[in-house]
Amino acid sequence: MKITFFGSSHGYPEPHRRCSSTLIEVGENRYFIDMGTMSSEGLRNRGIPIESVKAIFLTHMHGDHTNGVISFLDICSWKFLKANPKVYFPCDPEKARGVINDWISLTGTKMRPFEFLEVAEGVIYDDGIIKLTAFKTLHTSVTPSYAYLVEAEGKRVLFSGDLCHKGPKEDFPLSVLEAPLDLAICEAAHFKATEYLPLFEGNENLKMLCFNHYSDRFLESVIEMTRLLPNIPVTRATDDMIITL
Repeated sequence: MKITFFGSSHGYPEPHRRCSSTLIEVGENRYFIDMGTMSSEGLRNRGIPIESVKAIFLTHMHGDHTNGVISFLDICSWKFLKANPKVYFPCDPEKARGVINDWISLTGTKMRPFEFLEVAEGVIYDDGIIKLTAFKTLHTSVTPSYAYLVEAEGKRVLFSGDLCHKGPKEDFPLSVLEAPLDLAICEAAHFKATEYLPLFEGNENLKMLCFNHYSDRFLESVIEMTRLLPNIPVTRATDDMIITL
């Protein structure tokens, strides 16, 4: 499993850091967790076929996680006609379809009938290559928000998504730590990264920790976690960074 951070910033772009968008590659199959930036451009720059994207999973509907979806479906509707990604929305998928269709129609293009699905807790996707389980979180109230556990090639990776402002002790899906977890990709935009310490310290199941979607005001706490967890590799995501498991 290969994980590439197309965008590692938080609620808005920072210099040299785009908004949240993470590509997962398993063989020739590609999947996105969030699409807050122009991910089609990122794929083209890397020589990755647009048609290889099988699914897009949105953690919640905030723009820094979703603003790239319309542009992606737009280009798939008039240029890359063999692309057929499923899109998983944490809201009414037909309401999302109406909004996106109306926007794309303003360009004179008719949106193709992509498969839009609604996220709910539990296993939401399993194509025999990658399995994805959703855990509801408390970050949003108008529409739901979710963390995702991705399993592929014998590896388990958690994407925390955005958690509630009270911190991970109130909102982190602790059940994922009951089995070996090869990588936890956690946010640090709404609280200090050190608030994860009581959850991870001494847990032998966590093999690696990466902070993504972190803000500059909590950067020192992200760096501090590398000292506080000496037995676990801790890193912070930057745009274009790759982790291979």
